Amino acid sequence: MDQAPSPAVRTVALLGASGSGKTTLTEALLHRAGTIPRAGRVEDGTTVSDHEPEEIARGISLALGVAPFRWQTDDGRTYDVTLLDTPGYLDFAGAVDAALSAADLAVIVVSAVDGVQAGTHLAWRAAGEAGVPRLVVVTKEDRARADFHRVLAQLRDAFGDVLVPLELPFGDETAFTGVADVLSEGGYVYDADGRHHDGPLPSGVAEEEHRLHESVTEDIVAHDDDQLERYLAGDVPSVADLEHTLAQEVRDGLAVPVLVASGTTGVGVDRLADLVCELCPGPGARPATVLAGDVEVQVAPDPRGPTLVHAFRTVADPFVGQVTVLRVLSGTLRPGDRLVNTTTRTEERVPGLFRLRGKEHTPLDVAVAGQVAAVAKLTGTPTGSLLAAKGTPGVGMTARPARERPGVYALALDPVTQSDDDRLSAALGRLVAEDPTLTVDRTGERTVLRGLGDTHLAVALERLARVFGVHVTTSPVPVGYRETIAKPVEAEGKVKKQSGGHGQYAVVQLRVSPLPPGSGFEFVDSVVGGAIPRSYLPAVERGVREAMAAGGPHGFPVVDVRVEVYDGKAHSVDSSDMAFRTAAAVGLKEALAAAGTVVLEPVCRVQITVPTSAQGDVMSDLSARRGRITDTVSLDGGEVVVEATVPEAELQRYVLDLRSLTGGRGSLVVAHDHYAPCPEHLTPA
Repeated sequence: MDQAPSPAVRTVALLGASGSGKTTLTEALLHRAGTIPRAGRVEDGTTVSDHEPEEIARGISLALGVAPFRWQTDDGRTYDVTLLDTPGYLDFAGAVDAALSAADLAVIVVSAVDGVQAGTHLAWRAAGEAGVPRLVVVTKEDRARADFHRVLAQLRDAFGDVLVPLELPFGDETAFTGVADVLSEGGYVYDADGRHHDGPLPSGVAEEEHRLHESVTEDIVAHDDDQLERYLAGDVPSVADLEHTLAQEVRDGLAVPVLVASGTTGVGVDRLADLVCELCPGPGARPATVLAGDVEVQVAPDPRGPTLVHAFRTVADPFVGQVTVLRVLSGTLRPGDRLVNTTTRTEERVPGLFRLRGKEHTPLDVAVAGQVAAVAKLTGTPTGSLLAAKGTPGVGMTARPARERPGVYALALDPVTQSDDDRLSAALGRLVAEDPTLTVDRTGERTVLRGLGDTHLAVALERLARVFGVHVTTSPVPVGYRETIAKPVEAEGKVKKQSGGHGQYAVVQLRVSPLPPGSGFEFVDSVVGGAIPRSYLPAVERGVREAMAAGGPHGFPVVDVRVEVYDGKAHSVDSSDMAFRTAAAVGLKEALAAAGTVVLEPVCRVQITVPTSAQGDVMSDLSARRGRITDTVSLDGGEVVVEATVPEAELQRYVLDLRSLTGGRGSLVVAHDHYAPCPEHLTPA
């Protein structure tokens, strides 16, 4: 008996603005495929992909949800589809990056009610930057105020003529009962169970569909010289020919199909599944790209090739520990396999394979090239790394680096109890492994957590408490002020204690002067004649450094000073390293008190990408924050990059204000640039 052919593998990322209907559409696809008995509801907290308590409480996706299903198209071919349901909220853009690193196709979900939003623009741009083909589905067509034609016009205005509408709705709002297929010029009417049957086109829809059919056909054949020549000669291509050509154009980014559906009523959902499977380029059409040294190489998805696996997501599971979600790029992965992490060089054993469907784990015997699977307890495999079979070329390869998303919002963390303090570092390490857009800064005495926004950090801290049992209080991150001496001065530091027993004696004469900004610290030994024995000079320098770190008259660390020790006194019995350290510290404090200090504030370099329409508002706001505009650069797509230097004290909540100014479309990169004198009226007490 002939063996049934293996299913074609497809990995599809659902992207779009928060509230556009991605999770509801995921439920509808799973239900229509027979994977789940009934579709869950976001409002009830019963969906497959939004299963974490933080997601249920907020009613939005906060992490990357994985939802596989099997689908059979009209031609009898079976597909193994993995949906990657991504958050639409800006704070969780790292999940979008992870999904796109594993996806064959990005389905951008747009609400027929809300239309093109900031999240739509960001999803479109993210897919384009990742080089992932795109398809658009207009959902919520059954809702009040839904208008497919209005949204289609918005899409074309925002993203150009690359959009190819393949369907038209039968009616809007509650009258949405079917779809018209532009390529075949057929109509499909839907029953209450989400299944369709052929039906006549309403007169208005029929006329529009015929006009659109001719336009879309011309657009499709225009990219195939042979097909165009035959079309101009009167040979009208078949629907199958048009779909074949369109699939190639989708793969190459020349066309973006537009579909229409309702995740609530099921209208258009099966058509969406069919067209996603047929138009989505398979792994063979878009081989994965990795790095061999500094050279990009493509990896053919051959199930018989050497095993190479990409770990694109890590989940901290409270029951089984670390779960690694991975995609097999080449070869076949089985339980018991031993692989080498090409970044950490750790040898990992695959204890067992399973597929994630939300929070459910389904055992898996084998994962072939192109498939998404999950493995527990790969503790030496951080997100974004590769695993390769020993002795194969893959051992010398690494994954392409993920897009950098530096933290732009920060909180200082204080453990509630000593037990929390003891476990905080390890717990934060696991949080960062799960979400690399979180970063931890432990410089100084405070632990600082940085992320992409206030909600991002709030959710991270809720998970810190729920999953890891570590509780903290938070406060704003103190601005890193510094101070420097105002003018050159001479000072003496003296320690004299000789009343009974072994005493302490040291005298140092110092000249302290300011250095140019950014110079740091300079220590100069000008002692002559052995006034201070040379063995004590390192102690003098150490004492000065300790006094600088302890802070000047305003309590901030001292920087940019030159300290010259030119004279002093020592005692043959009572002098010691400790005495000279103390004397040097006293001398520096005397110098700072006598000369006075200037408080320096940190100034950051910011790079802000905003719509051109918001440029004026953003630049005015930066000026009000004592910012200095250094450059502006216009980009394609109606955006502009504004570069400026702004005091750090003005930026602590700036990412939130920027989103308000730009309707959620502004993005921000912040980096320390230099220190500058702080205006007297703003000097912290």
